[in-house]
Amino acid sequence: MATATAPTNKIMLTLPGDPVRQIQWRFTDRFDLQMLVQSSRTVARGTVARLVAAGERNTHEWTHGKQEMMEAFDRAGVTAAFMEPDEGGFISGPKNLALALSAFELAWVDGGAATASMASFLALSPLHERGTKEQVSHYKKLAAPPQPGEDRKPWRGAFALTEPIPYVGVDTGMLNGKISIEEWKDGQEPWLHVDKRGRFITNIAFANFVAAAVGSNDPRIKGTCVVILEDGDEGTFDRGTPTKKLVHQLSSTGDPVFSLKVPANRIVGGYTVKDGVLVPNFNHGEVIEAVFRRTRVPVGLMTSAKLLSAIEPIIRYQRQRFRGAEGSKAGSVRYEQGIQQREDALHRLVDIWATGEAGASMGFAAARLFDTLEPLEKQKAATMSERGIQGGRMEMKALKESEQKAVELLGRTQGHTHRIEFEAALEADPLVDFVIKDAEANVICPATKLWNTGHGSNLLREALSLMGGYGITEDCPGFLGNKWMDSALEAIYEGPEAVQRRQLTITMTSEVFLAQFRAWTAEMRHIASHRPGTGACTLGSAMNLWLWTLRYLQNTNDPDGNKLYHGQRQGVTFAMADALCWLLASRYQILDVLELETKGPLDPVVAEGLAGTLQFLSDLCHTQAAQAAGEASRICGELVFGYNRHPSWKDEDHKFCFLASELDEYELTMPGITAMAVDVLDEDGRHPEKAGPCADCAGSSEFLRLQNKLTMCLSGARLAKDRAAETVSKVMIPEALDYPV
Repeated sequence: MATATAPTNKIMLTLPGDPVRQIQWRFTDRFDLQMLVQSSRTVARGTVARLVAAGERNTHEWTHGKQEMMEAFDRAGVTAAFMEPDEGGFISGPKNLALALSAFELAWVDGGAATASMASFLALSPLHERGTKEQVSHYKKLAAPPQPGEDRKPWRGAFALTEPIPYVGVDTGMLNGKISIEEWKDGQEPWLHVDKRGRFITNIAFANFVAAAVGSNDPRIKGTCVVILEDGDEGTFDRGTPTKKLVHQLSSTGDPVFSLKVPANRIVGGYTVKDGVLVPNFNHGEVIEAVFRRTRVPVGLMTSAKLLSAIEPIIRYQRQRFRGAEGSKAGSVRYEQGIQQREDALHRLVDIWATGEAGASMGFAAARLFDTLEPLEKQKAATMSERGIQGGRMEMKALKESEQKAVELLGRTQGHTHRIEFEAALEADPLVDFVIKDAEANVICPATKLWNTGHGSNLLREALSLMGGYGITEDCPGFLGNKWMDSALEAIYEGPEAVQRRQLTITMTSEVFLAQFRAWTAEMRHIASHRPGTGACTLGSAMNLWLWTLRYLQNTNDPDGNKLYHGQRQGVTFAMADALCWLLASRYQILDVLELETKGPLDPVVAEGLAGTLQFLSDLCHTQAAQAAGEASRICGELVFGYNRHPSWKDEDHKFCFLASELDEYELTMPGITAMAVDVLDEDGRHPEKAGPCADCAGSSEFLRLQNKLTMCLSGARLAKDRAAETVSKVMIPEALDYPV
């Protein structure tokens, strides 16, 4: 059988640097973002690293050292990254990628530091997403670092959503926080009384204002809302006691108590008065949905940063593990390579590296998507306003036509050759462009949060194990023990994993997203035709299998007649969501490598040694695609066959089994049939010792065909992993980490 020529392994000489990442993550032309990355890195590997090394994670109290970290954020411009230039910032336009890059750099050293920075933005996000112009301007200017000549301290914020109720954080619709009318004089603005008890509230030790979710406790107020509380308001602003966390100790967390009198203009987004009833313009659910839709992405990237930050310390440890031992002399293989003499250590590190790359690719793709989507959302809102369309239901109905056009367009322009036509159609109809990008955003945000933190946490445990006993010590290089523990919180931060899976089960079945998914599958086929080493063929086959399985589950009942794909049947829907996340992460990883291949030769710094870098990153793609395909195949196989009852040895179940005597007769006229018989009964009815006849594949032959094709598409995946492992054993690393341990 003819085979492809084996590629020569081009070794990547050094770890991928900033010029490579700027191309992959698409900010080569953004000097403002490059400067933000450098300033965030300086704080992370300087101030933050020194705090961790000095043991500041050993206390739950908010200390002077931790406060200095916040001031370092101000000086470095990290705090101002959320603001517009006229608000005290330096970045114009959408800032999702900016915040993601900053969080990534801070989490490279410590997750708590990244959380402390992000929590300030989280407090401002309700205002940014749904606040009035006056509210946005007022609080952003207060939160911005002082400008030259100003003598003031920036305000810090906190977001108080969760309540001190049993099973806190499970249901954001359960609000114990209450709001009522305290004073409402004729012709004047009402004054409100807010009672709120928060739990696990980040930044509360030093917050000057809090965005609190509350529900009405007064017939003169309708529904729920988010309201801004200030530490100078009349009443009780009790920051509570610090939470005794096991993780993220560089961020402040506590259980505050509020009982305050505030003006009604603090309701986020404003309000109207109808028949003597105060009606908030946005309920708390609408505000939270808008906020978490974006802020979950940086949290997912925080875990990916930890994985990629683990690579250099592990390589150093593996190579130096046996130095100093008797019989390990300079120049010997044992001295130079240490544990990297063994394939297992290298392969496991390749898995960690591939996961970090895939998570970063998906997370930064999500951040860029939200930057693109933000102006489209404003354009959509303006169009709806011009048409007199108001309210969620009216908007959904109005967008139906655009969704149908989007599905038709995606179906008509599948494949690489129609890309120009596709882009032109989107430019001609912004509403179609919006619904396509919105459908992708509704999936990629929870997917990033779920997969990056969930699977990423599992791989961080693997990274820790590769450090041996050193991994569980306080002075472990790279603070890997801290990072592994921190990742456990990141997996449940802004909603536990079930919340993300629940969202995915709804959004991943939209017709617009599924039309995109089919187009992406065709895209992988095209990529495989000229870049098979990326694993695109494997991924395309896995995507086909997932899509077939989804259709099958949506149209199939279990033996009791109950629908398989149903919102309450989470054993089915959640499993399909998990499988999808694996596929999406692999896709974005492949696209990042192709971007580097296209733009890398144009950068003289990247061009030198580009062949080796591309070879290695492609091999990581192939490795990750094989793992994603394996997970998807396993999950889909369980769901397709797992809900069929296994046959038993009752008469009706084994009536088609052969008798031994019959087979002997058939063999005379049909040679070879004996080898095809699965279950054979003796003349006296005795049968093989098992539960029943082997289950057949009636109705599932197409699934088996797709699964068999996918299995064959795994060809070359382990060879790619071997090449990647060889590179890991030879790549050069700095003499020491660039932050203290």
